[in-house]
Amino acid sequence: MSLDVATTPVGISVTKIGGNIGARIDGVRLGGDLDAATVARIRTELLTHKVVFFRGQHHLDDTGQQEFGRLLGELTRPHPTVRSVGLDNVLPIDAEYGRANSWHSDVTFVDRIPAFSLLRALTIPDHGGTTVWANTAAAYAGLPESLKALAGQLWAVHTNLYDYSRHVDERRIGGVDVKEQAYRDEFRSDVYETEHPVVRVHPETGERVLLLGHFVKQLVGLSSAESNAIFALLQARVTRLENTVRWQWEPGDLAIWDNRATQHYGVADYGDQARRLHRITVAGTVPESVDGVRSTARTGDASHYSSLT
Repeated sequence: MSLDVATTPVGISVTKIGGNIGARIDGVRLGGDLDAATVARIRTELLTHKVVFFRGQHHLDDTGQQEFGRLLGELTRPHPTVRSVGLDNVLPIDAEYGRANSWHSDVTFVDRIPAFSLLRALTIPDHGGTTVWANTAAAYAGLPESLKALAGQLWAVHTNLYDYSRHVDERRIGGVDVKEQAYRDEFRSDVYETEHPVVRVHPETGERVLLLGHFVKQLVGLSSAESNAIFALLQARVTRLENTVRWQWEPGDLAIWDNRATQHYGVADYGDQARRLHRITVAGTVPESVDGVRSTARTGDASHYSSLT
């Protein structure tokens, strides 16, 4: 994606953070009144670096965050299944309701995967609570040709019937916080299953990306043992440390990531401290495989969540 140098906004600076992912953008006051050239520059840097960070956006409230997000595209509803805690297009990411400490891309269990996510920091713990992102385009590019050929033929079933705490096989009855359990039950109240290609062609950049993460239930046509082994092999390529960037949040920060080319992980290392951020998402398209075949919904209709862009 190119940008005419003559229209490049003055005063914007971009600092690369990681070798393969992440940049900080300075000199921008985010809001719905940004000019087209500044929005285009932000989008260009976002597509290039996969996740971009803005410090000191204390002036933003939920309305301002949504107004800015609409400059990047149509906004989705807060979540396909969670309706009790969202307002307008905003989903609170609150430690009281659980912790997303597992690698994932947002809402891959529906057919219309969001394009961008915008997360604004409100209450941040004194220590810990960072978020890590991984570049799924770089992960695919680094595969040997034999694995590229294999991955390009694979399809995976993604579902929202995922327990963020599945690394704990069993818990004592009554051992889960009431709010966390209620949120988890609501998250799984409507069942969604969608077949996605393991290798997706990015609709804007043309890059090939690995479409995996913790919502994957099974690789189609393989046994559970085979599916688990191949998933673990490819997922490990995504989350190699050289392929990641880690952000230490401050109140007033806003991060935007390309949900089609990243996975992320919220590090749950802050004990019982409060942690609250607000997320909005920009609607995306139905993924296509390297052969041009579109994803297929097996169960659930996500038309209420977002229209097809």
